[in-house]
Amino acid sequence: MRVGATTIPVRAARGPRLSRIVRLAVFTPAVPMLLAIAGCGHHNSYPVAQNQTPPPIQSAPSRGNPYPYPRSAPSVAPTPAPPSDVSTDDSAFIAGHKPIYTEEGVASWYGPPYHNHQGANGKIFDQNAMTAAHRTLPMGSLIVVTNERTGQSATMRVTDRGPFVQGRLLDLSMASAKATGVYRAGLANVRIDVYQTPRPIDIGGRWCVQIGAFEHEHNASKLRDQLERKYDTAQVIDFEGPTGYWVRIRPEGDNKEQAESIVRRLQPAEGSAYLVRLD
Repeated sequence: MRVGATTIPVRAARGPRLSRIVRLAVFTPAVPMLLAIAGCGHHNSYPVAQNQTPPPIQSAPSRGNPYPYPRSAPSVAPTPAPPSDVSTDDSAFIAGHKPIYTEEGVASWYGPPYHNHQGANGKIFDQNAMTAAHRTLPMGSLIVVTNERTGQSATMRVTDRGPFVQGRLLDLSMASAKATGVYRAGLANVRIDVYQTPRPIDIGGRWCVQIGAFEHEHNASKLRDQLERKYDTAQVIDFEGPTGYWVRIRPEGDNKEQAESIVRRLQPAEGSAYLVRLD
């Protein structure tokens, strides 16, 4: 350590060496400071200019930390919100209006194997987007889904058709299921509040009857042939979906009343039938 013009090595005191250090220090102006440093026993020493205030003591570096002084925590990028067709204008509209239609029922959720496959709206289904599938609400309807047990709710649009399981009303994308607390439970009772629809709910629309799903294409083709003879004025097609083969009956003019009549006339042996809106 440099004190005045005399350089004195600072080390831990041992035996007679202490008296020599003290005698030298008697004639030095910075006696208190020298004694204090000699008594600390630290191996590191910092040069201090004469008559200057020592720098403040910094926090000691943690073990393995290459930086001797505290550093500010790195900024963490916020988690991006799931993709959604819901705009700020839509959110403002919901805040200022009442639902035009409400229904309650059981919701499930779907992801793989539907992810990255074409949905009923003609677009690629993204399980990480805030969307839902409903069998009869107009495509593109703006809805708020509320978990009736937890109270969690989320805003989304109807972009797909389903669920094709008896007793279920709504199929949520994986992102929507997480936002409403349905993801871990798998099933939940929900309330659907409809705020906007591009077309009327109760009148018009294009309708069909969907039957399936069949594990084997042969069974779907066989049923299609039977239904073509039974409903000679309807268009009957079979097609493959992500979970099996389906048969769809489109009555003349995609008329809703005729589609409802077909659903009532179908026998259970012909498969589970669902009234589905196409638009």
